[in-house]
Amino acid sequence: MRIVLSSRIISLILVVVLLVTALNVGLVINVYSKVNDVGQTDSSGYEYVVSQTGSTFQVKNTFSKDIINGFASASIAINYALSQGNTVYLKGIFDLNADVVIFNSWNAKLVGESAIINANGYSIIIRGDDYTYSKYPIVSGLILNGGTLRIENTFGATVTNIVFRDCLVGLEFANDNTWTEFSKVENCHFINCTEGIAFRTPKGVSATGSYESTEINRCFFNQYDHSIAINVENRAELSCSQLQNVRIWIGEYGNTNQTGLRMAGSMSQTLLVGVVFESFSKSPDLLFGIDIIETASTTPIMDSNISFLGSWTASVHNSASIWLSAVGTSYFAQKDLSVHIGLNGKFGVSTVIKPVPLKIASFKPKIEVNGNFNHGETITVRVKLEYIDNTYSKEIEKVFFSGSTVWFTDDDLLEMYPSQNIVTAIIVDAACSLNSTDATVKISGYGTAG
Repeated sequence: MRIVLSSRIISLILVVVLLVTALNVGLVINVYSKVNDVGQTDSSGYEYVVSQTGSTFQVKNTFSKDIINGFASASIAINYALSQGNTVYLKGIFDLNADVVIFNSWNAKLVGESAIINANGYSIIIRGDDYTYSKYPIVSGLILNGGTLRIENTFGATVTNIVFRDCLVGLEFANDNTWTEFSKVENCHFINCTEGIAFRTPKGVSATGSYESTEINRCFFNQYDHSIAINVENRAELSCSQLQNVRIWIGEYGNTNQTGLRMAGSMSQTLLVGVVFESFSKSPDLLFGIDIIETASTTPIMDSNISFLGSWTASVHNSASIWLSAVGTSYFAQKDLSVHIGLNGKFGVSTVIKPVPLKIASFKPKIEVNGNFNHGETITVRVKLEYIDNTYSKEIEKVFFSGSTVWFTDDDLLEMYPSQNIVTAIIVDAACSLNSTDATVKISGYGTAG
């Protein structure tokens, strides 16, 4: 059966459709007005937005919609916003005439979508009285020219999507009370910085050198003469950390005194994964991928995909012959270590060969005994292995009646090997049968670690 609508019913349907359409348009306009009131959608969720109006700056509360105008400088406006709220969004270009400080704050955020900070030598400082007062700050989305982002006594800081350009020091970590740990630096680009990232020597009675569990990921460095991409200072401990997918370009601008990673402190158990050191110089002059200073205590572990491209003065400069560690097989040698000799048949203090942070895969010890032996004198030297579970192998003893040198045989080593375990150290001690001795004992260890 065919249904035929009257003209009156059709008119009513059209009226209803028009009303619904008008209502929807009204809702869209209303929502758009609210977004415009607050500002762009990228600043939503932040308590304050700082922007420039003419020659002065304004601070806008995104919740109450209150606006304070007339701040004479960018530094005053940003510091005011940070003193009033915990999350601040920056829009525009800002010339600093003083430091910007985030002090004793949890979950603070200073974010901008490509906001330009012309720092004029001043700093953005995130600081806690100690790490318990300053936690989980985020700084992101800035272009920082000629200044420093400094993080002090802070736990869990995140630094992302920032361009550091023409900085004396780009990103600086420092401790003067407790420590700064669990930091994350990601997607940052360092261009023409004398120091890109610096981990400072601790200062203060209650300060430690710990910057442990720091991640530096997907960061890029363009180096110029007399510059360092990453600087780990003496007594700074960048331990249990990761440098991953980092690329350092050296010798592209200038040709002298450029270093990728300078290590004067400790990087124990820190892993370098996918790090590329690339030199563009045809005649390198003091160009080092990694420069290990004599004060360095423990070097990082280099994964198999670490690359040194181009020409270098030295890809790894290691003048003090500090142990180098790598995933896979690393070779080690500890030569002529003195072993204390106990008297009256009692063993002296042990000497330990331990290739920290690696574990021993294979080794060959050599014992050297020198000096004049008294009548009836014997020197007994014991060697044993320490395993990762704090257990020990069978002890192998070598008895000396006069000065001589003895290498361990394969049978000696097999007697000490475990059925299943991981070797962490070689332990050596010695005893003299008499109450005095002129003899000396030295141990040398050669092997591989991983």
